[in-house]
Amino acid sequence: MGFAVVLFFLIPTLASRWIAAYFQDQPVIDAIAEGLLRFGIFLLYLWGISFIPDIRRVFGYHGAEHKTINAYEAGDALTVANVQKHSVQHTRCGTSFLLYVLVLSIILFAPLTFAAVEPLWLALILRLISRLLLVPVVAGIAYEIIRFSAAHDKNPLMRLLIAPGLLLQKMTTRQPDDGMVECAIRALEPVLAADGVVRLAEPQVQPTAGAESLA
Repeated sequence: MGFAVVLFFLIPTLASRWIAAYFQDQPVIDAIAEGLLRFGIFLLYLWGISFIPDIRRVFGYHGAEHKTINAYEAGDALTVANVQKHSVQHTRCGTSFLLYVLVLSIILFAPLTFAAVEPLWLALILRLISRLLLVPVVAGIAYEIIRFSAAHDKNPLMRLLIAPGLLLQKMTTRQPDDGMVECAIRALEPVLAADGVVRLAEPQVQPTAGAESLA
């Protein structure tokens, strides 16, 4: 938790304040710089951890999760072969959610630069506290955007809104192997059972009358 606060809040806040000083402490420059720095750090973080073998496997399981949900929502039988036909991208992915959080934070944090507050250390503390306090608000708005856009994903405007998140998912998902897909299917089954949904099993081929007589 402390690492995340330093990486995604403290560093962008300090760096943006330094950048804004070269532009007569313009609040707009300060806010945009902070948001872009936070987004850049996020992308570098995803890129960096993608070289870790265990994380690459996690991204594979992430892709398997998306494939399984896509297969279920398409009404397909939850078998490995069927699930593997589907995309590793999903409109309600947490990666898309984080992207919305980052973009919304630029807008909501913009008025809270505290550029006029002295001394500087107090302004920085107020900025950091205000951002941490607003995280639930930003997350709540991002969640509602995810829900609304996914429910209207056939709308051309909504598809434009969804597209950046789907593009970012290329960094956080990988094509899974069959074992990962089987694991994702098994993980979904108790969730469906808790909701009273019967698993869509592979259709059974019924023997013909001629085959029965030969048996």
